[in-house]
Amino acid sequence: MSDCESVAIAVEDDPAGTIAEEVEAKLLEALRKNVPPSDGRPLTLLARNAGGTMIGGLVGSTSYGWLLVKMLWVSEEWRGQGIGARLMAEAESIARSRDCHGAWLDTSSARAERFYARLGYEPFGVLANKPGESAQGHRRAFLAKRFTE
Repeated sequence: MSDCESVAIAVEDDPAGTIAEEVEAKLLEALRKNVPPSDGRPLTLLARNAGGTMIGGLVGSTSYGWLLVKMLWVSEEWRGQGIGARLMAEAESIARSRDCHGAWLDTSSARAERFYARLGYEPFGVLANKPGESAQGHRRAFLAKRFTE
């Protein structure tokens, strides 16, 4: 039996993201022991211009039949030209090839929420700050899309 009183808990800086990667790897290892086991796989896509400069990217994962879009970014000067929609379409295509039946994501941007709605995503939840809570007016929308054959 472990002595919980001897465990130290502290905030640690992680500018390179290596600690976060280690925690995620350990979580995925534990999830593989679930019934049914997790079939989690990372999914990272990059969009580069003709000169090779990164102008967009998508970071996500697939597991239990779902694509989770963790981050989608397109450089400001390339927005509105279909790059984000192409990244999403490619992620969805890969997810289908991994036997996923849908995708989900969350956003706190009203602009991004409208973008995802145009791609067929529908809200399934909202987490909104109440009056007097900081940051005033902040809300996070959760959206999902079922893939159709």
